[in-house]
Amino acid sequence: MSYSSLRACVLDLEKNGHLIRIKQEVDPNLEMAEIHRRVFDAKGPALLFENVKGSPFQAASNLYGTFERTEFIFRKTLDNVRQVIEIKADPTQLLKRPLHYWKVPFTALSALPMKSRFGMPVTYGETTIDQLPMIKSWPDDGGAFVTLPQVFTMPPRNNNIMQSNLGMYRIQLSGNEYEMNKEIGLHYQLHRGIGVHHTEYNKLEDDFNVSVFIGGPPSHAFSAIMPLPEGLSELTFAGMMAGRRFRFGKKGNQYLSADADFCITGRIVKNKKKPEGPFGDHLGYYSLEHDFPVMEVDKVYHRKDAIWHFTVVGRPPAEDSSFGYLIHKLVGPLTPQEFPGLVGINAVDASGVHPLLLAIGSERYMPFREKQPEEILTIANRILGSGQTSLAKFLVIAADDDDPNLDVHDIPRFFQHVLERVDWKRDLHFQTKTTMDTLDYSGSGWNAGSKVVIACRGDKRRELATNLVDNFSLPTGFSNPKFVAKGILAIEAKAFTSQDEAGIQMQQLTAHLKQFELDATPLILVVDDSDFMAASYNNYLWATYTRANPSHDIYGVESFVEHKHWGCKGSLIIDARIKPHHAPPLIEDPLVSKRVDTLFAKGGSLHGIV
Repeated sequence: MSYSSLRACVLDLEKNGHLIRIKQEVDPNLEMAEIHRRVFDAKGPALLFENVKGSPFQAASNLYGTFERTEFIFRKTLDNVRQVIEIKADPTQLLKRPLHYWKVPFTALSALPMKSRFGMPVTYGETTIDQLPMIKSWPDDGGAFVTLPQVFTMPPRNNNIMQSNLGMYRIQLSGNEYEMNKEIGLHYQLHRGIGVHHTEYNKLEDDFNVSVFIGGPPSHAFSAIMPLPEGLSELTFAGMMAGRRFRFGKKGNQYLSADADFCITGRIVKNKKKPEGPFGDHLGYYSLEHDFPVMEVDKVYHRKDAIWHFTVVGRPPAEDSSFGYLIHKLVGPLTPQEFPGLVGINAVDASGVHPLLLAIGSERYMPFREKQPEEILTIANRILGSGQTSLAKFLVIAADDDDPNLDVHDIPRFFQHVLERVDWKRDLHFQTKTTMDTLDYSGSGWNAGSKVVIACRGDKRRELATNLVDNFSLPTGFSNPKFVAKGILAIEAKAFTSQDEAGIQMQQLTAHLKQFELDATPLILVVDDSDFMAASYNNYLWATYTRANPSHDIYGVESFVEHKHWGCKGSLIIDARIKPHHAPPLIEDPLVSKRVDTLFAKGGSLHGIV
């Protein structure tokens, strides 16, 4: 058995040297987030804030601040859950290796949620929204947010707990037009289970009851973010990861997580929306203010020793990167089952996850003829047609028979492999006027943009350059060429003003570059700051793929359209400049940063932590 509460986890981390207590009063308005970011960046310990200004409750963050600590938290159950997933992927393994998988039936028993029979710790006391730690992470955030909520809903007129949905949807506690203690904002995006329930309730007169859980055993927060198939309750996964069945109960018509630290109950008001946001999000930019559903608050329950569990998101990597790491470790065995022919897949964390997806697929269609992308195109379509992977904007897929040792998680090596082989005349496949991730503002509208599949297969075509060709020059308005990596060149340009002006600029650039032999430089980036782009590989991944809309921002030397297929004979060019319609990037408040400096300086209360 693992942890029965968040407090048990915190005490265990402290006992094993993974957590420190911050005893002095800390302001939840920007200051706590600034401390969190600094400790996370230094790979420091988990944090327990014992004195949160304006709140009687303690708060904990950075529990998952390193991959190692995340595995430590789930050390008693991770292997058991992985075995269950392996059996799901291949049930014959249970017959072939019964001794190896002897724990699987017992792990499966913990997956069944149970009604609490001996009271619910979460109902120890009641409070109000304004007494919660009102944590604001970034200067332009619209208010205080719950950053690790578990939002629970049931289908209408259904009491089968196995049909529930538990999702991590952003909750705004204050600011904008919300009436304090009576209303909170509920933000959910595309491909979210709560949307299915919301649609069903809109057809009826029934109240759409919602419960928001905060805290509880660590597995509960993780299960809320786990991409499970529709119809499979997250409560089952929470039980397995905790090694302890998910305990629930009811107060009137509202469901409660018995072991949560806090539970906010209420209902979504039909046909009522209010502005939600902005919010500094995991792409490294603000998600802007938009109208989202409003939740009327009934009760705010809390347990006796309640801890407010929060995180701080921003430009990746951040603490939530550990969730992606854990998901990969667990669902790897299911990949071939979910995507036949898929060998490996990586939603690149440094790019904000959805903007860039790398994949490796098998090629078995025509082994007797010249290599070209065939099966990997089928796999790419399957990826873009399935759940969360459908949000990918740039999907780069390679064939496993070109290099059996290729690894999607060795990102520089993966790009080198692709750029050594790619044929821009053949390997680009666009989807225009389609949906995009809600948080990605690089497209042509909210949730609207394009996608591109780069499907690469074949023998090595070129050696990649790391130096400019002789007599290389640039047209007026372009400057400071810098290599980001082998075969990837960044070029500065004037600030982006409009799509029409960008088209003229790119026409001038491509016409000028045509005179040079640039086959060894197959990818060129037009950027605001080439020094920044070349400073680190993560800068390249983040700035390029969060700031480009494939249909609008991809150009090429000697480009052409042939039977509606777009390609180019020379280098591919991505306009990765910041556009006027983009959301602003996240920048710390300098006054708060200066105040926090004193805490970490010699003689300060946090000196020596990082």
